[in-house]
Amino acid sequence: MSDHRRSIPVGPSRPDGAGRPDRGADGSDTLYARVGGTAWFSGLVDRFYGRVPAEPALAPMYPDDLTEAKRHLALFLGQYFGGPAAYNAERGHPRLRMRHAPFVIGPAERDAWLRLMTAAVQGGGLAAADENEVLGYFATAASMLMNAGPTDGAGTGRMPGPAL
Repeated sequence: MSDHRRSIPVGPSRPDGAGRPDRGADGSDTLYARVGGTAWFSGLVDRFYGRVPAEPALAPMYPDDLTEAKRHLALFLGQYFGGPAAYNAERGHPRLRMRHAPFVIGPAERDAWLRLMTAAVQGGGLAAADENEVLGYFATAASMLMNAGPTDGAGTGRMPGPAL
């Protein structure tokens, strides 16, 4: 199946968000709990978005006011990694491909986004296994969100508001 038809992983299955946010469906600790919950994901998002304005491949795609984008991304990531289903409760299914479809995302944009997010993750003081888990998700998601090749006029879209 081609890349544009693959589904994007959106997190552990938690039908109604019920259950303890520090335990997975099988009773195991979640990454959300191991990293300290919402505070770590908010810090990650702050570190990432703090780098965006200086990245020529990404800055034109983001709105000037990142307040809502930051909040949405932190909620999504917390939920994905085992936290409360607050993102779904507020915004519904993540629909990552749909939310990112208006923007040209080619190899340059993917690589720039992944480079900034990798630096943000590495600045978070995670244990090696947790860092690898987070970076593995981001690498997969970033590639799956690509919708353009290297010569498709990348960088011409601007996010009108929060993408997530």
